[in-house]
Amino acid sequence: MTVCYTQVMTIFIGADHRGFELKDKLEEYIREKNIRVEDVGNYQYDPEDDYPDFAAKVAQAVLQNPENHIGIVICGSGAGVGIVCNRSKGIRCGTGVNADEVKHIRAKDHINVLALGSDYLDFEQAKEMVDAFLETPLTAEKKYLRRIKKIETVV
Repeated sequence: MTVCYTQVMTIFIGADHRGFELKDKLEEYIREKNIRVEDVGNYQYDPEDDYPDFAAKVAQAVLQNPENHIGIVICGSGAGVGIVCNRSKGIRCGTGVNADEVKHIRAKDHINVLALGSDYLDFEQAKEMVDAFLETPLTAEKKYLRRIKKIETVV
């Protein structure tokens, strides 16, 4: 099984106030690649908003069509949005630290949502991680498929 961004119909992106600026920049960056991206909010900077609201919207949108949808969630640390997304059965969200790690977790863990911590990376680093997420095919190696199946049975 090989899936990469050329086969993905839609990327859903969402962020709280700490990730708001980075979300807007990444949305534009992704659109420039002629990839469909849907912003689920926040749509304006609101220092009182809460990351669970936007992470849950991304997870729900990805689950509408998990074969063709992936997501990107952003908060200050990346951890909070990742926790929220991973509460949804069928979502495998990993927090990106650098592009090499994103390639690994996309390929081996088949993440379908990428979490980013806006307080710990700049736009160039975020673009590299998004590119890695979009361009890395999922591995079909038996041991990784076995592990992914186990995730679905224990959650």
